Parts: sequence; C-alpha cells; structure tokens
Amino acid sequence: MQTLPLQILLSLWAAVTVVLIIVFMRKGVVSLREEDALFLDKAEDHIRREQEQVVAQITRLEKLTFRLGIASAVLLLMWVALWVYTGLTMEN
Repeated sequence: MQTLPLQILLSLWAAVTVVLIIVFMRKGVVSLREEDALFLDKAEDHIRREQEQVVAQITRLEKLTFRLGIASAVLLLMWVALWVYTGLTMEN
C-alpha cells in the first residue's frame, strides 16, 4: 500500500487548516477594534479613517478565510477519496 500520497495530502491539509485557524484568530482580534456605529465630527476624522482601515482589513481576512476554508475542504475530500481508493484496490 502506498501511504506517501496519503501522508502528503494529510500534511497539506493540516498546514492549510492551521493557517486557516490562525487567520480566524487574527480576524477575531481585528474585529474587536471595529465599532458598529460612530458619530464623529470633523475633529475626529482620524478615528473614521482608522475604522475604515479596520473594516478593509476584516474584508481582506474574510476573503482569505473563505479561500482557505475551500482549500481545506477540498484537500480533506481528496485525502478521503484517495484513502478509500487505496483501501479498495489494496491486494490482500
């Protein structure tokens, strides 16, 4: 039985999933700084710019988490399919 492809796929899945968890944690930390509603005058324009940057960063992280989630799911499905195929074609 060839386990090397299974090990490679499992390692890739684990690496992508670890990165996904790290990005989720980063997104959580960034979203702590986000305000739901701000009522600012001209003197507090720097706070508005700060919030715009936070929202932009959260948007980028959301796109990244979506892509990493898809990649993690695809790698896991590929691993399961290869595992089943290897099990079915294994000679006794």
